[in-house]
Amino acid sequence: MIGQLNKNSKKLIRFILRRDRVRIPIWILAISLITIIIAPAFAEMFPTQQERMLMAQTMSNPAMIAMVGPGYGLDNYTVGAMMAHEMLLFTALAVAIMSIFLVVRHTRGDEERGRLELIRSLPVGRLSNLSATVTVSVVVNIILSLIIGFGLYALGIESMGLNGSLLYGAALGSVGILFTAVTAVFSQLSQSSRGAIGYSFAFLGICYLVRAVGDVGNEILSLISPLGLVLRSEVYVNNIWWPVFVVLGEAVAIILVAYYLNFKRDLQAGLIQPRPGRKDASPFLRSPFSLALRLMRSAIIAWSVGMLVLGMSYGSVLGDLEAFFESNELIKSMLPSSGQGFTLTEQFLTLLMSIISIFGTVPALQILLKLKGEEKRDRCEHLLAGAVSRTRLLAGFLVISIAVSIIMQFLTVLGLWAAGSIVMEQPISFSRMISAAFVYMPAMWTMIGLTVLLIGFYPKATGFVWLYLIFAFFVVYLGRALQLPEWTAELTPFGHIPQIPVDDMNFVTVSVLTVIAAVLSVFGFAGYNRRDIG
Repeated sequence: MIGQLNKNSKKLIRFILRRDRVRIPIWILAISLITIIIAPAFAEMFPTQQERMLMAQTMSNPAMIAMVGPGYGLDNYTVGAMMAHEMLLFTALAVAIMSIFLVVRHTRGDEERGRLELIRSLPVGRLSNLSATVTVSVVVNIILSLIIGFGLYALGIESMGLNGSLLYGAALGSVGILFTAVTAVFSQLSQSSRGAIGYSFAFLGICYLVRAVGDVGNEILSLISPLGLVLRSEVYVNNIWWPVFVVLGEAVAIILVAYYLNFKRDLQAGLIQPRPGRKDASPFLRSPFSLALRLMRSAIIAWSVGMLVLGMSYGSVLGDLEAFFESNELIKSMLPSSGQGFTLTEQFLTLLMSIISIFGTVPALQILLKLKGEEKRDRCEHLLAGAVSRTRLLAGFLVISIAVSIIMQFLTVLGLWAAGSIVMEQPISFSRMISAAFVYMPAMWTMIGLTVLLIGFYPKATGFVWLYLIFAFFVVYLGRALQLPEWTAELTPFGHIPQIPVDDMNFVTVSVLTVIAAVLSVFGFAGYNRRDIG
């Protein structure tokens, strides 16, 4: 087996780097820049020790511990301690997602598309492709950890020394390497890239939930989860390195298992056999709409649960916000300037709803882009060769996308209202929350319409919608704190939405955005009906 490990792996490494010459730098730059930008933002938002200690009290309730992990150095809540407490876990999740997509793309994804069979016909080792993929992913995570570590140190923030900054980066890199190993194993177990991604994300979700339960009441559970383990490194407080080494040791062991499984199994086969399907399709599967729903049902269920939990997480801290906002002028500056006569919590609700709406747009766009993925795999041709028009095919995905955007908003508001009603002395009414959330539907539909337009005319440019959505999140969430011009937010559809309940309803703006979404979709359908498929 050893002899099959490195045969022409160097050439495959160069091949992978060539294919991902744009994708990998974007991942590294996006995660690094966001991390390095957030640190000085914390220093500006909480310039005094008194403000940081008040934030430490807010972050010490069980709901926040379950969401971001236990806090260290709460008796002396420096900017570094705050950065590690509030950002390390979420950044680790982003790094894990990067590693999952990278490994699946070049292992099970290439195998599913027949590319690996072509490569294996050349003089390469049986394990060379997996070895090359793991090597690239490990190197990417190491580079990312070094950029973040030295980048944070270069900021010159007093409480963020070189040792702590390098540990911060190493903790992120170790999580990325661990999920490289875990995804490599699931790529051997599953027979499809969708299954490998599903298993990997399920494992990531379990790690997060186990850590959350452990952080609240059982330390042993937290140590079982790699996410909980890296948080025990107490970055910028005590700077403990052994959790990072333990996670890396686990990753090495899991990678060896992945090599063994890859060596034993047949090409195109998975060690977990898929459940036999029905001989005949059910009536529910005899339309493009039902096919799209069947393809995305797992993702829809997962996102529904996630958005409900997200709403409950935010709702659980609404009772503590009033006192915290009252003493922090910078946080107040992020709230609407027209909020006179409303509580600070109600003003914060407007900002929260814009963020929730951007999150809820993600699954809606994923559904539409699934059609592009099916087209890339040459599966749409089989459908269109029968009695299925292009309009019906695209409309099936579009209808589900619009429905999902509505469902995500409703479930998030439901979780927010349910948790907020428990912790607030004077809860915000459900109808007011629904109004504040659903007013963003035209902005979400505009993003959906833009995606339809790109699918219709420029399918290779659909990645632009993710960059546009990230830009929208940045300017809507941090625009006022960073004192960006007002027009930057207005470059996105989310910047034009009236902030209910602080602002009055603007039916003209909402109607115009709805019309724009419809026009973009109509043009998208026209382009989809004209262009070549495949």
